[in-house]
Amino acid sequence: MTLRESQSFWHHLMRITLPSSASKWTAVIGRANSAGDLSAKVWPWDQSDVWYATSQDGWHWRERGVAVCRGPSGRYDDRSVFTPEVLTHDGRYYLVYQTVKAPYLRRTKNTVGMAVAERPTGPWRTLDKPILYPSDTDDWLGDEDNRFLVKKKGDFDSHKVHDPSLFFYRDKFYLYYKGEVMGEQLFMGGRETKWGVAIADKATGPYIRSPYNPVTNSGHETCLWKYRDGMAALLNTEGVERNTVQFAPDGVNFEIMAAIKRCPNAAGPFRSGNTTDPLGGIQWGLWFDYGEWNYIQRFDLDLRMKENFTGRRTYE
Repeated sequence: MTLRESQSFWHHLMRITLPSSASKWTAVIGRANSAGDLSAKVWPWDQSDVWYATSQDGWHWRERGVAVCRGPSGRYDDRSVFTPEVLTHDGRYYLVYQTVKAPYLRRTKNTVGMAVAERPTGPWRTLDKPILYPSDTDDWLGDEDNRFLVKKKGDFDSHKVHDPSLFFYRDKFYLYYKGEVMGEQLFMGGRETKWGVAIADKATGPYIRSPYNPVTNSGHETCLWKYRDGMAALLNTEGVERNTVQFAPDGVNFEIMAAIKRCPNAAGPFRSGNTTDPLGGIQWGLWFDYGEWNYIQRFDLDLRMKENFTGRRTYE
């Protein structure tokens, strides 16, 4: 991966979802530099556009340019577009991502936008409205720009809908996302983030939230893949069920299948289309390496470990 060298850039939450393509989609954004000035960058993912890079082997990547820019002033996406994922279906490409409308304050609510293209390199046509909004089921307490002060807490996704992940599943479109609640609290498992799903008959919506939301009680960035007739998920970072692999035979009712260590952050797996192996959809991909400098790196599963454990007669 060749990073832009004009300043310190931060690639945030990439996804690889094109079964027969080596394209990778990523947002390229700079570090936060100040607060107080409404025009200044306030978060690392603020004032970003969606860029893309391509690779022939999954190891060596070449940055190609911008895929989707921020919208014009006054539109729902005029401040920032980031955290993208792309789905290919019936010869079209559907790019979903988070959007922010200015000004970007602590109480600002995020939405999910979509762009459509005939080719993975674009050009991309952005929709006029978001495809998913926060549930907006509670009220702020006072006028202070403090996201923890509410009159009462509402639904798990009343403040923000983040990290969209789109699948064509059971002849419908399933949009998985992370929800943040107004008045979020910290618990034993960390931050109060959970996943939800919204379902539509058409890729462009309208999307209707599942009545069973939230579908997880933990997890930060969404990471899912198809397995058999259901959906598998990797939950990390937040919640009492963090660092687990879970499975839902119906795509909604997830249960823990395994506990793991060293989860890749913001994992973007290459979904090969192999649904007969529980690990077929996450054998390799890219992940976001946090640190003083932030990078995109590749991860690979060591299948020798699987063979080692399944070949034992007893477990000691």
